[in-house]
Amino acid sequence: MRTTILFLFFGMPMIIFGQQTAAVKKDSVDVLEPVIVSATRQVTKGYLLPFSYSTVDAKTIHQKGSRTTPETLSGTTGVFIQKTNHGGGSAFIRGLTGNQTLILLDGIRLNNGTFRYGPNQYLNTVDLYTVDKIEVIKGSGSVQYGSDALGGVIQLFSRDLSFQKKSFHATADVKAVSSNMEYTGRGEIAYQSESFVFSGGYTNRTFGDLYGGDTTGRQSPSGYSEQAFDAKMKLRLGKQTTVSMVHQYVQQRSVPLYHRIKLENYAYYDFAPQERSMSYVKLENTSTQLWRQAINLVLSSQQSFEKRNYFRNGNANRFSEEDKVTILGATIDLASVWSKQWLSNSGIEYYHDRVNSVKYQVPISGSAANAQIVRGLYPDGAGNHNFSIYSLHHFNMGVFTIEAGVRYNALSIQMTDTSKSVTSVGEVNLKPASLVSNLALGVQLHKQSRLYTTFSTGYRSPNIDDMGTLGLVDFRYEVPAYDLSPEKSYHTEIGYRFKNKQLAITTSFFYMHLSNLITRVQVQGLQVNGYNVYTKQNSQESYIKGAELDLTYQLSDAFVFHLGGAHVFGQNLSGKEPMRRIPPFNGTVQIRYENHGWYMMLEDMLANAQTRLAQGDKDDNRIPAGGTPGWNLINFYGGYRGNVFSFSAGLQNIQNTDYRTHGSGINGMGRSVWLSCSVKI
Repeated sequence: MRTTILFLFFGMPMIIFGQQTAAVKKDSVDVLEPVIVSATRQVTKGYLLPFSYSTVDAKTIHQKGSRTTPETLSGTTGVFIQKTNHGGGSAFIRGLTGNQTLILLDGIRLNNGTFRYGPNQYLNTVDLYTVDKIEVIKGSGSVQYGSDALGGVIQLFSRDLSFQKKSFHATADVKAVSSNMEYTGRGEIAYQSESFVFSGGYTNRTFGDLYGGDTTGRQSPSGYSEQAFDAKMKLRLGKQTTVSMVHQYVQQRSVPLYHRIKLENYAYYDFAPQERSMSYVKLENTSTQLWRQAINLVLSSQQSFEKRNYFRNGNANRFSEEDKVTILGATIDLASVWSKQWLSNSGIEYYHDRVNSVKYQVPISGSAANAQIVRGLYPDGAGNHNFSIYSLHHFNMGVFTIEAGVRYNALSIQMTDTSKSVTSVGEVNLKPASLVSNLALGVQLHKQSRLYTTFSTGYRSPNIDDMGTLGLVDFRYEVPAYDLSPEKSYHTEIGYRFKNKQLAITTSFFYMHLSNLITRVQVQGLQVNGYNVYTKQNSQESYIKGAELDLTYQLSDAFVFHLGGAHVFGQNLSGKEPMRRIPPFNGTVQIRYENHGWYMMLEDMLANAQTRLAQGDKDDNRIPAGGTPGWNLINFYGGYRGNVFSFSAGLQNIQNTDYRTHGSGINGMGRSVWLSCSVKI
């Protein structure tokens, strides 16, 4: 099966170009043209962008019925999803993940000072029922959005509210998955008028233990519960001014870290709970004065709270750790029109993070009243000031499209480390700064094809997690490091796009050089509770190269064929070994039918084996000896979407394949059936 798919991957474009494009019927339906915002901070047709991107729209989210926000990105070309636990999900872009990729929600940074190196669960703290579209910008984003966008940017867009004639409607959604793996209920109300719009919703979800394929069976404990609330309103203050107010809250209770219980002799290890809340106000003003055609001001407040309860068998104490991060943000963006060929976006961003962290040590024979308060995972009261100024310029000169920009970012990180660790240094005040730029060129070769190339520099400032961590992380014990400097990247890409009424193809090749990478280094001769001790250093220089292909072909008015695949190769030049956690070749083949609200989709998702392992991969108990085996999944989806009643259903992993995405701490879902229904009145 895999040989066939690989043949399709490399052979299909030639077959279509050579034999079928001449047979396009004049009345055929156009391949849909996505509109992208994230790559340039301007609304731009995707075909014209000199950057690589992928999108997931509302229709795809509905049809595939994914469980969570990260799982929605599974199968997206150039995105690979790793799952440390059932309540997690971390996206790899260009071979990087965690705090080396940037997550945005409606343009606001979700990354904060405690985002961890390597996979994390924070993308899963966004309720999928609030997401209307996802844009993934690959290999670029530091100039547009600041620190952390080495691999790229994932931007989540909540549902937009539009002014219309007065109306009110309510929606109810329910979903169930076989073997009690999921029960979801969602209620939503919305009011619209020509000057005021409001929507609000509540989601309640119960996820049972995850059942793997073949002989894996039930993976217990892995289930958890989730509740989410969201509200959004928009006011028209005049012909040229609107104000939007948004609030989101998500709480996930008793989320087990499955691999730690299964492999590391823990009686329990739970996130209990993990929470995220966000509120923001956005003021939008347009003007007839072209130098300030549009001004957007966003004020935001966020809070994340994570509590970890754990007890390792044989230990004299049980532990509870609490981390609370409060983030205040402000962004002002000015869109200007200097001529018919020249547009720009310029602005200022400011974010302030404050971290409160504490750890409770309780004797196993005692009660909470006997708890001893000790230093938390991070220095309590640590703060991070993040200031940026940027200017992006967009030129459209006939057959040429040019994107150029620059950003200056200055940070101030303050911590007081009162721990008794071997690296405790008391007061810390670090002020890293970076200047980055990008230049991208698109060339219209002829009416239906474009060539593009881009060069961009990127950076990631060390954060509070890098410098202040003290405690158990993954399968290591980590101690602080306070002399770190920013990671840097140099990304080059060349790509080609073809589009006519039936066919859309994008193919790209990229190379990224990474320097000053912050990596964990073992402190020789030290152990804590049986775990080796590590600290972080700017000790690695690496490169990542690869290729991607994305193809959509309109077979008829009702049938669409899609194929996508990505290959990434990463090499650690300093250690003369592969880079850690590099995803294997992965791809997706789909054929989709849509007609008068009805749809069906047959999907084949695959990943090759990953046997190129760094020493850190070999030491990782989540990765099988010799590497992660390859896998191939067949999924089927179908349903109907009407104005009042909609339903969708899926049969996933039809072959009941036993598989694990590379680096994950839990196996993927086995054969399962799900059903979702929605009623709108």
